[in-house]
Amino acid sequence: MDEELKALLKHLRLGGLLAHWDEWLAEAGRGRFSHERLLKHVFQAEYRVKSEHARLLRRKRANIPELLEIETFPFDRQPKLDRKRVMSLYDRFDYVTKKQNIAWLGPTGCGKSGLATGFLLQAIDRGYRGYFIGFPQLLAELYAALADHSEAKVLRKYRSYDCLVIDEVGYVEIEAAQVGLFFTLMQMRHKTKTTLITSNLGFSEWGSFLKNPQLTSALLDRLTASGHTINMKNCRSLRVKLDEGGESDAA
Repeated sequence: MDEELKALLKHLRLGGLLAHWDEWLAEAGRGRFSHERLLKHVFQAEYRVKSEHARLLRRKRANIPELLEIETFPFDRQPKLDRKRVMSLYDRFDYVTKKQNIAWLGPTGCGKSGLATGFLLQAIDRGYRGYFIGFPQLLAELYAALADHSEAKVLRKYRSYDCLVIDEVGYVEIEAAQVGLFFTLMQMRHKTKTTLITSNLGFSEWGSFLKNPQLTSALLDRLTASGHTINMKNCRSLRVKLDEGGESDAA
């Protein structure tokens, strides 16, 4: 391959063709490919390369702290979790196609974030834009936007994700202005996008930290009206604990 053609392929970002140029020419020379079949083969290969690159880029941009695939979740260590229901929701994938929400409610360490991450990764791998953010970080970003009057921009940002994980809802105190912004975001995403939420509090306890009965009721209505709730309150912690002797023991 001459340098001019190499530069042209790089400019067009045809990395697959550049990498396999000699191989595919040799195959064509042996009569394996007709002109039509060779072109089709090249385009299909380029599509696969670009699709994989885009998938990995979506994963990188999703801000996921740990890439926990659903296949690695230790269901055998969580016998009180309804595995059949969880995997049915996952396999149907209509939580994304039908713009449904899912809330995982249960104690710290029982695997809520891991499950939400697995669902998010599936959406990303199927071509959707996703993002993972902790509830405290989301509140801080929304609240800070009030100072420079950029809240509309921040709300549009989080509205745009096809699948958004909001992790650890209820772990922090929340101001009235933050409640309003959070409700506005959920209202904007209602029936248009998928929101995956984890919380260590049951829905009946949300009023205690949101401190606004009307907005709390409206928020829960939007979360549950077209969504699913996975109750994990009786599930055990999966985290490693330290006994009195200082040795680790997996719960």
